[in-house]
Amino acid sequence: MRYLFPVLTVTLLLLIPGCLPRQQATTTAETMVVEQLVIPAIEGVLEETTPPEPSATVEEEVKELARLGDWEEGPEVAEPEKPEITYDFPVTMNKQVKFYLDFFQNRQRTTFRKWLERSGRYVPHIQAELKKAGLPLDLAYLPMIESGYSLTAYSSARAAGPWQFIRSTGTHYGLTVNAYLDERRDPVLSTAAAIAFLSDLHKEFNNWPLAVAAYNAGGGKIRYGLRRYKVDNFWDLAQHRYLQDETKLYVPKLIAAIIIAKDPAAYGFTDIKYQAPLEYEIAMVPRWTSLRSVTVASNIDYDTLHNLNRQLRKRITPPDAASYPLKVPVGKKDIIAQNLHRVYPLVTTEYKTHVVKGNDTMGGVCRKYNIEKLTLLKTNNLTSARLQAGQRLRIPYQTTKYVLWNKDGSPPMAAADTSLVLHKIRPGETVSVISKKYGVPMHMIAVWNDLDNIAKIRAGQKLAIYFGKGQKTAENTLASVQPPVKTGPTSTEETASGERVTYYHVKSGDTIWTISREFNLTMAKLRRWNSLKNDVIHPGTKLLVKTAGL
Repeated sequence: MRYLFPVLTVTLLLLIPGCLPRQQATTTAETMVVEQLVIPAIEGVLEETTPPEPSATVEEEVKELARLGDWEEGPEVAEPEKPEITYDFPVTMNKQVKFYLDFFQNRQRTTFRKWLERSGRYVPHIQAELKKAGLPLDLAYLPMIESGYSLTAYSSARAAGPWQFIRSTGTHYGLTVNAYLDERRDPVLSTAAAIAFLSDLHKEFNNWPLAVAAYNAGGGKIRYGLRRYKVDNFWDLAQHRYLQDETKLYVPKLIAAIIIAKDPAAYGFTDIKYQAPLEYEIAMVPRWTSLRSVTVASNIDYDTLHNLNRQLRKRITPPDAASYPLKVPVGKKDIIAQNLHRVYPLVTTEYKTHVVKGNDTMGGVCRKYNIEKLTLLKTNNLTSARLQAGQRLRIPYQTTKYVLWNKDGSPPMAAADTSLVLHKIRPGETVSVISKKYGVPMHMIAVWNDLDNIAKIRAGQKLAIYFGKGQKTAENTLASVQPPVKTGPTSTEETASGERVTYYHVKSGDTIWTISREFNLTMAKLRRWNSLKNDVIHPGTKLLVKTAGL
């Protein structure tokens, strides 16, 4: 069964690393001045899941194996006459293994070729980690029969990722699974967990076929079966009507996969286009960082970045830590560090056109586009809800515009008409309620206001909301034309020379940009006066904002 989670397409970070547009006006960091990308600000995206490919034919396999009769271990397979090919998993030949050798070469040929191609991306890393742990390198092909090396695989038993961990086992071996993260989908972290799990199973059973059978069925199932039937190996246990069919076929299926994967040409798999081995480096980015923003900061292809970070369920970094180790292509870490803080995200209103059909009603159009009836009437200067076939309606929808600031710290032309709204939280209001009121994602409010926990807000607290030119809502129409309101106290001191200096005390939610606008300064001047190397500031900091004579 597919298991889907709603996520937001965009995440915005204002003047803290994490929000740069994907499209770039120029190709190098040295020459970039202004860039922007418009993407939907509030658009549900479902976490991508796919059924595990190896499970698609299990019923067929079970029926075929049942016709083969008794199970037996069979003789050990002689290693091919190629010095580079060796086995370190107990590889034997019997009716069941022969069945899978035939099955993979014929009926499942196209799918198995795909698994071989994917293996090129993950097997080198898996084998390197297996070698460190002192385990058989042939276990690198276990994910082939679990998921086909698919990071999005999600089974009816709610097992996820390439190693198909269920949640309880994954968390037991250190994988985080929560609303923001599912590290079962991380090929690096899940491999470490799988190696630890397999090591424990082998310590208990001291037999690799039993250990991998226990990986599938659970250690308790195998433990009890060995005692009940007074046997000491997988093949004798498989003789009895005790193990699930899926567990019985698991071991011969793995052996056949190992044999073919080690020497694919001998089994008719030629010209395999193996994927390039997994390579990446780590870029530390702040909480609430969206993948979209990182692609813009670095000119990384979005799908490439997403595939490196499939563990991010909402495609944003989790909020429970100040920074997050994001996997990025090799060579991109430095440019992300240089550019991520220069982004300005802005919510604006765009319009699409709806051509009225004969059976359309005002209510139906509103439901289709999830807008209020009054909004649709006002947007189209209508005094009546009656519609006529062929009539063209302007449908407002909100978008997020990512704009890269100039290198001197000044806003580009695209951000010149920004409006700040300070929303004073009323008793009973939540970030969810406020996000709906203004039509902005919750994570954007968290980013703008540096909220560690969106559940912890209080009545009377002020939240900053930013809108672009022409952005109007019932809540901000008046506020958007007002000058920014001070959000923190100031103090004036006198220096030894008699010069009067004004300081601003940074509060939660403040940014270099909001403070510079409040005091009509450039960001560059504010940074220079306070010897700031970047735009990171913290609540409680005292910033110089005015000096007599300047």
